[in-house]
Amino acid sequence: MEKYQRIRKIGEGAFGKAILVKQKQNGRECVIKEISLGRMGPKEREGSRKEVAVLSQLNHPNIVTYLESFEERGTLYICMDYCAGGDLYTKINQQRGALIHEDQIWNYFAQICLAIKHIHDRKILHRDIKSQNIFLTAEGRVKIGDFGIAKVLNNTMELARTCIGTPYYLSPELVENKPYNNKSDVWSLGCVLYEMTTLKHAFEAGNMKNLVLKIIRGVYPPIPPKYSYDLRGVIAQLFKRSPRDRPSINALLRKNIMMQKVRNVLSDEVSPCSLHIENFFTFYRNNLHILQKNSSHFTEIIFTFYRNNLHILQK
Repeated sequence: MEKYQRIRKIGEGAFGKAILVKQKQNGRECVIKEISLGRMGPKEREGSRKEVAVLSQLNHPNIVTYLESFEERGTLYICMDYCAGGDLYTKINQQRGALIHEDQIWNYFAQICLAIKHIHDRKILHRDIKSQNIFLTAEGRVKIGDFGIAKVLNNTMELARTCIGTPYYLSPELVENKPYNNKSDVWSLGCVLYEMTTLKHAFEAGNMKNLVLKIIRGVYPPIPPKYSYDLRGVIAQLFKRSPRDRPSINALLRKNIMMQKVRNVLSDEVSPCSLHIENFFTFYRNNLHILQKNSSHFTEIIFTFYRNNLHILQK
């Protein structure tokens, strides 16, 4: 920890805390999760080290960037990029009843989908997708984090059997203690999308028993009428009670409405004031299959990027 200067505590959990720190060498702000391994059982220790393993193999603009990890005197330290915009849960609460503009919802949702695609393509389940685990940078970019209970699958369609996650976001198959796969993450994604449109959880109850019943029935209050038919349709698809009827993340991204929203996100990435060149090319590599669906738009993005960054390229 001698490389870092502590600034303040920004979160705390059962086994540790999150500290905002500054790298002494270059002044870069980042977050360090301090996890007390001595207070954990073997299963929890394994989960913490698994988070390190999962994070270290994920490299995507919409996933919190892993920097390094180390252990000192019974404490595991995981260093990650700092997202100065807070989390999506806090942003939703700060709306104080004022509904989020639909364009903003689509923008956030498209970025979340791209992150989940990157995870699922690597045969990883997140297993705890919720608004508190979706972070915002100062520029408004979305980044998924907290992979503490992620599970790496041997096969994409392999079914896991451990009931885990946050109650409001649990899928019907999870609350019924049935095997589950990546479609449970898709259900949780639906819960987050619903939360952005209504500022409330889709399934709420005074106790766990009634919450489970509501989730199994899959009946939720309608979203406000100001939102479009397309948005309602996506929510309805993500909330299909049977996992077989729910789209995979790749099937969702192949839908025309999603391809349009993703193209908008990618176009924003190459504006003059956006991000560095290497981040654009990371986006390009990770989303080439979508861009290729519309070659004219792909060409337009490339030339926009070239024009806006010509002064950098010429150096």
